[in-house]
Amino acid sequence: MSEIVLLTGAAGFIGMHAGLALLERGCHVVGVDSLNDYYDVQLKRDRLARLQAYDAFSFERLDLAHRAAVAELFERVRPDCVLHLAAQAGVRYSLEQPHAYADANLVGFLNVLEGCREIEPRHLVFASSSSVYGGSTKLPYREDDCVDQPISLYAATKKANELMAHSYAHLYGIPITGLRFFTVYGPWGRPDMAYFSFTRNILNGEPIRLFNHGQMYRDFTYIDDIVEGVMRVMEHAPEADESGKRFCIYNIGNDRPEKLEHFVHVLEQVLGRKAIREMAPMQPGDVPCTHADLTRIRRDFGFEPKTTIEEGLVRFVEWFRDYYGRKER
Repeated sequence: MSEIVLLTGAAGFIGMHAGLALLERGCHVVGVDSLNDYYDVQLKRDRLARLQAYDAFSFERLDLAHRAAVAELFERVRPDCVLHLAAQAGVRYSLEQPHAYADANLVGFLNVLEGCREIEPRHLVFASSSSVYGGSTKLPYREDDCVDQPISLYAATKKANELMAHSYAHLYGIPITGLRFFTVYGPWGRPDMAYFSFTRNILNGEPIRLFNHGQMYRDFTYIDDIVEGVMRVMEHAPEADESGKRFCIYNIGNDRPEKLEHFVHVLEQVLGRKAIREMAPMQPGDVPCTHADLTRIRRDFGFEPKTTIEEGLVRFVEWFRDYYGRKER
C-alpha cells in the first residue's frame, strides 16, 4: 500500500496505532491533530513521537473546524486515501461541553468531506461509533438496524456523520466507508475510558465506580484487532450499489460481550490487587449492553477478532506500568 494517507486524529489512541500500521505498510502518512486538552496532552505528544520516528510521517497541528486551513491542507497534500479518526469523544463529556461536539464532529467532518469532494481520494474511511444504536435492546447490533433514536449528543453527531457521508457519496461519487467502533481498549489508550481509570484507582487503592450496579456488558475490542480491521477496509473501497453509490457501514468489534464485573475480576488478577467497588446507578446517555454483529465485515473482509480480554489486559497493564512508572522515576 504505497500511497499518501491523510490521517486525522493522529495523536489519538486508535490514530497512533493505525498510523504505525500504515507506516509499516510503506505509506507516507500526513497526520493531523489539534492536540486539545480533553485529556492529558502529554500522552498525545508521546503517541505522536512514536509516529515522528518515521521519515515517512509528517504532522500538521490543525483544528478541522477551520474551513480555509482544511481546504488548503487537502489541496497541498492531495492524499490518495483519507482515514478520518478525529472527533470529540466521550458520551458523558457531551453533556458538559456540547459545542465541542458540534465543532469537531459536525463542522470538522463537513470540512473533511469538502476536502474529499475537491481532490477525489481513492477512499475515505471514517470513524462512527456503536453509540449510534442508542438504547436499542435488539442484540446483537446489526448495521441495518434503525439508529434514529440516539440517547446522547455524541451519538447524535456520529449518526449525523453517517448521514453526511452518505449524501456526499451519493452526490459526488466519493467512495466512503464508515466504521462503528465498539469499546476499544489497549496500550496507549484514552484516560477517560473506564478500564484506564479502573487500573489507576486499583493501583492507588482508590474505589472504582460500577454504573448500573455492575450490570453492564461491553463488546470490549482490543486495539490490534481494530487496526487489523481498519487496514483491511482501507485497502478496498466499496463497490457501487444499484444506484451507483459507493458507500458502506460496518460494525467493528469483538462479537463477545463481557460483563463489567468479569472484566474487573480479570483486571484484579492481572494487577494482583483487589478493587474497592462502589455501585452507582446508570449514567445519563449510557446503555447496559453493546454487542456487535460482525456478519458483514467477516463476509467482505474476513475480519476475525482474536484477542481475549485476558490477553489484552495483560498487555495494557504492562504498558501502563511501564509508561507511568517511567514518569515517576
